[in-house]
Amino acid sequence: MTTEAAARATDATTVATVAAGTRNATATATPGGDPDERRLAWVYLSRVVEGPCAALSSLIESVGVMEAARAVRTCALPEVLRGPTEARRGIEQAEADLALMDRLGGRVITPDDAEWPAWRMLGLRQLDPEQDEAAAVPLVLWARGPRSLLECTERAVAVVGARCSTGYGNHATGEIAGELAVRGWTVVSGAAFGIDGMAHRAALAVGGCTIAVLGCGVDRPYPVQHDHLLAEIAATGLVVSEYPPGTGARKHHFLARNRLIAALADTVVVVEAGARSGARNTVKWTRRLGRPALAVPGPITSAASVGCHRMIREGEAFLATSAADILDEAGPLRLSLPGKVPSAPEDNLSDEEALIYAALPAVGSRVPRSLVAETGLSMPAVRATLSGLEISGLVACDDSGWYRLNQSAPVGAQAIVAEHDRHR
Repeated sequence: MTTEAAARATDATTVATVAAGTRNATATATPGGDPDERRLAWVYLSRVVEGPCAALSSLIESVGVMEAARAVRTCALPEVLRGPTEARRGIEQAEADLALMDRLGGRVITPDDAEWPAWRMLGLRQLDPEQDEAAAVPLVLWARGPRSLLECTERAVAVVGARCSTGYGNHATGEIAGELAVRGWTVVSGAAFGIDGMAHRAALAVGGCTIAVLGCGVDRPYPVQHDHLLAEIAATGLVVSEYPPGTGARKHHFLARNRLIAALADTVVVVEAGARSGARNTVKWTRRLGRPALAVPGPITSAASVGCHRMIREGEAFLATSAADILDEAGPLRLSLPGKVPSAPEDNLSDEEALIYAALPAVGSRVPRSLVAETGLSMPAVRATLSGLEISGLVACDDSGWYRLNQSAPVGAQAIVAEHDRHR
């Protein structure tokens, strides 16, 4: 075992020990706690770490948000959490943050809220944060806008691409994003210059819903030239961030932000991407979540489309030339009709799908690592296959892992959410 691996193992053990001790010390406490106090605890912790923090998420899952906040305030923490929380653990401005959001017409969305898109976050919960710290589920989401985040992401497509877009890229984005919005799909993007901004404008132009995911506080328009665009989005859609109000934009925030763009959508579409485009990072997150990615081809002479062509050539993304192509990949989960699942579903599955489906027990669940060991397939293949089975309405997942759905239940997102809630 390497020194780094040993340190991680020690830290993990310490987190578990702290969690156990905290549970024992508070065994007689009122379960759950006051909702307002819980909200303040979520907001406090969001301010302390300002972004994804896998170790803190683990502590919250173990002892609850109230006790996690107390542990951070008193620094009763393992070494793995002292560094990320030391600088800001004394900042007590949760009430001021909530008051500011109220003045902005915004709110904080916590995992306690009905609006929290829990089933969207399940994919992130399945990822290994040791591979990437940013893989952690966001503690909270700060939002401006009248729409419900849960409802907006029922049918959503992310459209991202080059900041220095061409006329061709803008035209293609307008056609695709506009058509998706007309068909009732939410357009998710990052509000950047170029393709992102065009995707938002196209959705707004046809009266559709669009979500802007920022790498800074929702009170900080970024880029500043898009302050009017972001105000338009906040008036009819949603502006969302995991960073508390007042947080400035930093480079590493945008890499973490990309995972939320991927998590909130059924698929990601890239329109124009250079050789070193950040859009490829969003595609990486999409693939890690087991969801399809698509890329729009451009002229072979265009440097702005080199990244798209490379992703298509190397199998990272499917080729897309229209909204119809995109919905062929993203649509089945939403367009399936009740009663279409066969009584013997494995009869219509591919070899890999049948192998994974057979490995899932009739009662109970399995985590992806267990399925890798049982089937001999690679982890990416298992995740992609599980995603396909989920789209077909045959399986779903919750905190315990992946499980078969009751085939008598209606197919679609509502059935998956209902089945997930039943297992909680």
